[in-house]
Amino acid sequence: MCGIAGLFDTRGRRDFDRALMKRMNDIQFHRGPDEGDIHFEPGVALGHRRLSIIDLSTGQQPLFNEDGSVAVVFNGEIYNFQELVPELEALGHRFHTRSDTEVIVHAWESWGEDCVQRFRGMFAFALWDRNRQTFFMARDRLGVKPLFYAILDDGTLVFGSELKVLMQHPGLDRRIDPHAVEEYFAFGYVAEPRTIFMGARKLQSAESLCIRRGEPIPAPKTYWDVRFSLDNRLSLADATAELTERLRESVRLRMISDVPLGAFLSGGVDSSAVVACMAGLSDEPINTCSMAFDDPAFNESAFAQMVAERYKTRHFVETVKSDDFDLIDTLAALYDEPYADSSAIPTYRVCQLARKHVTVALSGDGGDESFGGYRRYRMHLMEEKMRDSMPAGIRRPVFGLLGRMYPKADWAPRVFRAKTTFEALARDSVQAYFHSVSILRDDMRRSLFSSTFRRELGGYNALEVFRRHAATAQTDDPLALIQYLDTKTYLVGDINTKVDRASMAHSLEVREPLMDHKLVEWLASLPSGLKIRGQEGKYVFKKAMEPLLPQDVLYRPKMGFAVPLARWFRGPLKQRVRDAVLGQTLADTGIFNRDYLEHLVDAHQSGARDYSAPLWTTMMFEAFLRNSNAMAPVSVASGMSQ
Repeated sequence: MCGIAGLFDTRGRRDFDRALMKRMNDIQFHRGPDEGDIHFEPGVALGHRRLSIIDLSTGQQPLFNEDGSVAVVFNGEIYNFQELVPELEALGHRFHTRSDTEVIVHAWESWGEDCVQRFRGMFAFALWDRNRQTFFMARDRLGVKPLFYAILDDGTLVFGSELKVLMQHPGLDRRIDPHAVEEYFAFGYVAEPRTIFMGARKLQSAESLCIRRGEPIPAPKTYWDVRFSLDNRLSLADATAELTERLRESVRLRMISDVPLGAFLSGGVDSSAVVACMAGLSDEPINTCSMAFDDPAFNESAFAQMVAERYKTRHFVETVKSDDFDLIDTLAALYDEPYADSSAIPTYRVCQLARKHVTVALSGDGGDESFGGYRRYRMHLMEEKMRDSMPAGIRRPVFGLLGRMYPKADWAPRVFRAKTTFEALARDSVQAYFHSVSILRDDMRRSLFSSTFRRELGGYNALEVFRRHAATAQTDDPLALIQYLDTKTYLVGDINTKVDRASMAHSLEVREPLMDHKLVEWLASLPSGLKIRGQEGKYVFKKAMEPLLPQDVLYRPKMGFAVPLARWFRGPLKQRVRDAVLGQTLADTGIFNRDYLEHLVDAHQSGARDYSAPLWTTMMFEAFLRNSNAMAPVSVASGMSQ
């Protein structure tokens, strides 16, 4: 994969500092250790770090059209570039490389902003057209590849593949965005389009931004969206047959490479299905990589081994110790903004292992969102049935009152937690799903934040992220709606972020066949009953894979890629978590209520409550602060308050 960086004067033609541009490009050396180059012209600077995957001898970037008037820097893969080349040649374009990058400049010349509609792949790119005095940026449909940007006070646009690129510019406003903090402690990541900093933004999935020099800067445009029509009335047999062929096609496109290629193999359904398809498309044994855990509660390597033996892969396994927590500061530096998914630790390790053997790895990411695999989906559907049994005008006030009056009983078995049930029934569907995925619930975040910081938030609630996306979902199907929400938020902000940074830290390209937009569109046309049937998630997917995978792989309980946080925080990390959460770094922000922080630490370490997820989220925020030199929101006073 690659890293891109650059500067553009939206108002004029100022020359940019060459030393600054070099720092911006070099800070992401890990994304492209093979080559790096920078192009300067008045008012424009474009930088690129290359990890060579296709057309190793040519394809260097920045890459230009025939007369040098259009330049592009590109991170990603255009999987259908071989189909586009003859079409563009018929329109008069001449190609000088065999790289997918060159397709972008010629597609822009012929189709302008609509060029993104023709690309099938994962991509983030920035393009300069001197003749049109136009700067164009775009990000792929599912947000696999990242793109950060900022418009500075002097009219300079600065962009990069990682936030650390923008952080090299002295003009970046590095004050912490209070709304981003609220989102982080709800989701465990800062949701697009925000970043943790006031002055920086992320281009969202399926967005483009077209700026003409000297004209007002427009808002980004959305060029694609998934629509859950649910109107494809295929039989189960026909659906499984078509799914198998579509998956094979998606995998085949992602096996094009001029360097060693393999796959992650966790032992779950998604990665196992990808490996099975790869094996059927290759004359040579597939390289597969797995992590084993020395804690049996988290170890699914035996299932990965079953798949590896069935398909005679070259299988590489490494064991991660259950106390593999030395990566906290490494991850904080890697992600640039607070990021709280603890599975980033094993993900980092499996990417490290894979890079010893391959340069490209296929993964099973995206399957849970498209096929309906998460356990929380089934729980949500059960709650929805209960909510639908009573009109909202009666349900909300009645159960809202009962929820407020009924005593809290977190200590009790779930069946006896009536307060939680009453509160769930009082919510609407979007509220309920937001509550179910929040790391710290609304009441916990209110307790966590100082009164000063709560005033700074001005009533903002991270629920608004879900509300905004729900307004564009164009479906009221209970499953389709939450799949749409996850596709817009969790998939992009958590899963894709995790994999991009972990893989790029090791100069490894990861490709995701289950996130092919044509496959996603087709799956969105299938009725929800083909995805979840009874208590079985991924129903149609598992049925399609029955001829290819063992029953034990298909129908065992989902394990996930987890780490034993609760045990860590009561054992080997006991003092570290106390020092981080109750230390001076968080205190100096003025964001937090110390009494509640002490409650989280004491209640968890005494065994009274399991606060491992909130504590990990807080620890990673503290690590981010130590690694970023971020500035607290200007109106938040120093020190802790109630």
